[in-house]
Amino acid sequence: MARCRCSTNGNGKSTLMKCIMGIVAPKSGRITARIDDREHDLTDRRTEEIVELGISLVPEGRRLFSRLNVEENLLLGAHRKSARAHRHRSLEFCFETFPVLAQRRKQLAGSMSGGEQQMLTLARALMTEPRILLIDEPSVGLSPLLVIHTIDKIRELKERRSLTVLMAEQNFHQAIKIADRGYVIVHGRMAYEGRTRDELSDNELVRKLYLGM
Repeated sequence: MARCRCSTNGNGKSTLMKCIMGIVAPKSGRITARIDDREHDLTDRRTEEIVELGISLVPEGRRLFSRLNVEENLLLGAHRKSARAHRHRSLEFCFETFPVLAQRRKQLAGSMSGGEQQMLTLARALMTEPRILLIDEPSVGLSPLLVIHTIDKIRELKERRSLTVLMAEQNFHQAIKIADRGYVIVHGRMAYEGRTRDELSDNELVRKLYLGM
């Protein structure tokens, strides 16, 4: 399942992602995740505990280790206990999914193009063998062609790995391609929930904010 949260800058998308991951403590309310038919309260858990549950974040801005090479960045992603034993299998899966990373496995991450770095960031998150994947603004800084390629890869990964994906994205036209449902955040509050792609496309608020109508 893929869910998309849309809003313009400064409305709370990244803060929401950080709250889910335990990086920022919510001031009120609860955050829960259902994994294997079991509900987990994430509200007071540390980030490392949340990762151990199988929740991983692809942060905005990529946040790679620029002085480490591609393979080293990927192997650092396999720090989750249950992922360590399968790190070589996961590494081969990442190289199969992103062939350019296999070709450049010894290249320093900081010397790669923006599109290549985005692939590496996605692959690093996959090395944790996540059940739920949070992706924050994957299109930032990419050309229109690379945005299309990145969104297509996210859709492919969702289907191949049976991932639940929560993606924060301003590019509505691309986000709608993979979203099963979507939410619009305005000034930190949920302004609209669309349970289908048609509901999202036909909503007046969505048309006003993202489609220029």
